[in-house]
Amino acid sequence: MERGEGGGGRLFQRRRPCRFCLDKVPIDFKDAGLLRNFLTERGRIVPRRISGNCMGHQRELTVAIKRARHIALISFAEER
Repeated sequence: MERGEGGGGRLFQRRRPCRFCLDKVPIDFKDAGLLRNFLTERGRIVPRRISGNCMGHQRELTVAIKRARHIALISFAEER
């Protein structure tokens, strides 16, 4: 097989810019509506490569979600 033919390579997609860096929105554990945008239907935290957050904001977001779960603003897992 010659170069450039066939190939099961994946197409490169541009990374999404971090929403928190662009809008300068603070991450607050009391803002349950914002935090729910970064949870799956099952209640799991959406990974950084899918959400498009930068590393620092993803870590802040994770801590905020865990704090909100601890004081019962967000449930740990969705009920079936």
